[in-house]
Amino acid sequence: MPRPPHICACGRLVPHGERCTCQKDADRARKRRHDAKRPSARERGYTTDWEKERAAFLEAHPCCAICGAVATVVDHITPHKGNKALFWDRYNWQALCKPCHDRVKQREERQAPAINVP
Repeated sequence: MPRPPHICACGRLVPHGERCTCQKDADRARKRRHDAKRPSARERGYTTDWEKERAAFLEAHPCCAICGAVATVVDHITPHKGNKALFWDRYNWQALCKPCHDRVKQREERQAPAINVP
C-alpha cells in the first residue's frame, strides 16, 4: 500500500519518498556557496606530481579495497584537510572504485566526527 504524501514547510504537497523543489533549490544554493569558498583541486594539492603518484599507486594496487572491482580512485583513508604530510603519506592511501568512493567512503566521512588536523 503506497504511503501518503507529506506537506513541505513551504506548504506544497509532496509525494512520499520525494523532496520538494524548494528543498532541492536550497540544497543547490548551499552547495554553490560551499564550492565558491572551496580552493581549487590544484590549490588543495592535486597537482601533476599527485597525478604521477596516483597512477603508480593504482598500477601497484589495481583492485578496490572495499569491493574488489577495478580501482580508479586513490582515496585518503584519513582526510588530509590540507595537511601535506598526511596528503603524501602512502600508508594513508587506498585504491577504490568510483562507486565505492562516491557511496561508501563519502557516507563514512559524513558520519565521522570532525577531525581538526593542523
